[in-house]
Amino acid sequence: MPTAIAKTSVAEESSAGVELLRKEVPQEERFSDPRNFINRELSWLEFNRRVLEEAQDPTQPLIERVKFLTIVSSNLDEFFEIRVAGIKQQIESETSDVGPDGLSPTETFNSIQRVVRELVATQCALWKNELLPELAKNGIYVREMAELPAKRAAWAHRYFQQEVLPMLTPLAVDASHPFPHLLNRSHNLLVRAKMERGREALHAIVQVPRAVSRLIGLPRGKTVNEPWEYIYLASLIKQHIGELFPGLILDEVHAFRVTRNSDLYIDEEEAENLLRTIEQELRRSSRGNAVRLEVEADCPKDVLELLLRFFNLTEVDAYKLDGPLSMTHLMPLVTNDAFAKLKDRPFQPARDPALPPHVDFFEVLRRQDVLLHHPYDSFDQIVEWVEAAARDPHVLAIKITLYRTSGDSPIVGALIEAANAGKQVTTIVELRARFDEASNIQWARRLEEAGAHVIYGVVGLKTHCKALLIVRRDADQLRRYVHLGTGNYHSRTARIYTDFSLLTSEPKLTEEVAIVFNTLTGLAGYPGVKKLMVAPFDMHSRLIRLIERERDNARTGKPGRIIAKLNALVDQEIIEKLYEASCADVSIDLIVRGICCLRPKIPGLSENIRVISIVGRFLEHSRIFHFENGGQPKVFLSSADWMPRNFYRRIELAFPVENPVLRDQIINEVLPSFLHDRVKARELQPSGKYRRLKPEGSEPRAQAQWHFREASRERAKKMIRPKKKFRADKLVPITVADEKSVAVTERQPESPMPATAPQQSS
Repeated sequence: MPTAIAKTSVAEESSAGVELLRKEVPQEERFSDPRNFINRELSWLEFNRRVLEEAQDPTQPLIERVKFLTIVSSNLDEFFEIRVAGIKQQIESETSDVGPDGLSPTETFNSIQRVVRELVATQCALWKNELLPELAKNGIYVREMAELPAKRAAWAHRYFQQEVLPMLTPLAVDASHPFPHLLNRSHNLLVRAKMERGREALHAIVQVPRAVSRLIGLPRGKTVNEPWEYIYLASLIKQHIGELFPGLILDEVHAFRVTRNSDLYIDEEEAENLLRTIEQELRRSSRGNAVRLEVEADCPKDVLELLLRFFNLTEVDAYKLDGPLSMTHLMPLVTNDAFAKLKDRPFQPARDPALPPHVDFFEVLRRQDVLLHHPYDSFDQIVEWVEAAARDPHVLAIKITLYRTSGDSPIVGALIEAANAGKQVTTIVELRARFDEASNIQWARRLEEAGAHVIYGVVGLKTHCKALLIVRRDADQLRRYVHLGTGNYHSRTARIYTDFSLLTSEPKLTEEVAIVFNTLTGLAGYPGVKKLMVAPFDMHSRLIRLIERERDNARTGKPGRIIAKLNALVDQEIIEKLYEASCADVSIDLIVRGICCLRPKIPGLSENIRVISIVGRFLEHSRIFHFENGGQPKVFLSSADWMPRNFYRRIELAFPVENPVLRDQIINEVLPSFLHDRVKARELQPSGKYRRLKPEGSEPRAQAQWHFREASRERAKKMIRPKKKFRADKLVPITVADEKSVAVTERQPESPMPATAPQQSS
């Protein structure tokens, strides 16, 4: 029987000058054609471009624009440390592996170089030509040393001698002094000097100390309108570096910055003690192979070649910057409280009305589920609950997964208090949470010292799910209470990441959470559960079945609808199933903050798929999966993105929202607010580029995050007004729709918080 042929066309994206031609391919290859996939690394760079666009936006408060500029640099640092480092290793090992998009490692690397150079050039030009002048108009100056008048220059010299010079160490580079192994992200100066004129040049390295702010504020008078002046630490050292080399004639001084491979390489099966192994690997990670060299724009060719030779890099790994070597050095401007008028309006999260102050959490949860939307609903309520559980004599056991925690985590403090009080405390600590390994090791040891059972994850898997289980002896029975979340137990990031928390005592769901904990801490296999989807066991296959059900319903004339909110969409099989559902006329909306490898709006393939990305004041971190399910909608919240690593190399949870009021809140209020955003949303084009959405016709200038904040402020006002006493038996969940409607009629200048670590592997 001849192979069936299906025509699949790929849209022409005229704005990007991209033309993808119609082609006939066999049916079985229709959805896996490499032209149907966007390269993962290039998609991530497009995300960072969207962050840069926020810095370019003149409607943003000025200091928020500077903040976005620092986020772009921080994101690129992590991108080179992890992703580019891995690609370079693939090239060096001469691997022939290609991704779903068909690009080889070398082709991907070359494309990355082109895009990054464009982004960095735009970033530097924005700082130099627009933001610096705007800061000056507002009385904030970032000076070069040559610009300082004599009095200021004298102060700077005294500061150098008293605060900086004692920490500087010149490191000679010659036949008897090899080039020093400089730390990752370190800022350094290459000095070229001579004993006397005409003699051969000598070289030395001076490391810019990390203990001193890279942007130094000059002293101000008592006048209110006194300008704020700053100088770069590296510029100050360059100005007076001759004091480190008495008797030498200095020819040149050039600043440079090196980025190294920072991924951890751990064979868990060979590591007897995972904790000790990770500690050792952390010390090595700051000394990995160099992957990027950044130099000043005026760095001469011979100096650049010398540095490249030292770091075993080639010219394609070097970036000349017409500005600071890292915009992260501008953070003192962002954190200065004196510039509050140049920042976003402060926002204080509100309490959920179901959990008023001094409430008995356990009594409320015996009567109803509670859904919190952070940061609009305060994460402090979760902290209060854990602290109350630690003190409650009726609480017998607490189990929790810890992926990322703050350095002064109140939750970890409560767990230590509970363990000291004799409660059974079990913590599954993920030691390999990228860039938080050292913090997690510190807390793991403190928990062990307090008597808690500390489990270092599962061999070969990262424990990324967010789950808390409290066992309490109530008056009527022993009962489980559960918190399931899309974000980390991290009080600070909970104020800048959008996430959901579900609190419940529903017997079947809490029993399944207990089964998951027993699977992670015990030796038994995974028995399977019905309500939860659990990676790496069944989440991927069950999501596939849910997508196929929408496809089958649409084929039989029933409405087919999928809405998914994610940080990243990479998994090839999921993407192919979404294409298949689109071809069956399933309406699909994807809200993907970062990487998206799916090409939408291609006739005959993905014309029923729309993809938007929202970059706003808060980092969109929540994951929501909505399936119409033939009129009986299913809604899941999750810690997992749709990526192979989440499906196969991590412990992840997707949990259902079954309470009709809470489920309808997500379907009718939360998701539509994202889909109707016309201020911070960008729509993905078939070419892989994004187009910023604007209101069309009579559409309002709606902005999801602004809408949620205003609703939160309204809730906060109601909470502080005099009102009747709360009765726990009368508490019911409140939806945003219950609040006074908020008309979004004008654009609000907003900004998101770090997309690094935050984008980081959250």
